[in-house]
Amino acid sequence: SGSFFIFLSSLGLLRFPDVFTRMHAAAKASSFGLGLMLLGTAFYFQNWFVILEAFLVILFVFLTAPIASHTISRAAYFLGVRLWEKTRVDEWKSADSSSQNKS
Repeated sequence: SGSFFIFLSSLGLLRFPDVFTRMHAAAKASSFGLGLMLLGTAFYFQNWFVILEAFLVILFVFLTAPIASHTISRAAYFLGVRLWEKTRVDEWKSADSSSQNKS
């Protein structure tokens, strides 16, 4: 099942229309797929060291992947990467205009 989610992640990287939706696919599905594969590894070996190491890697990936994805998406937005033409809400644009109105 972990390899299925990693496959879905790679499919999302190929099929999604812009950088921001691709980042979503790369962070969410691949993290979940990796977590499932490491859980399978921990259950297969049933060694306390392997189980501990698998859970530490899962924790590290679940803590860092969303932050890295958000940071890369934010950098792409501020560098001027275009949104998909069917994007309806641009929350960063409205946040920038409201912060400029306050000054």
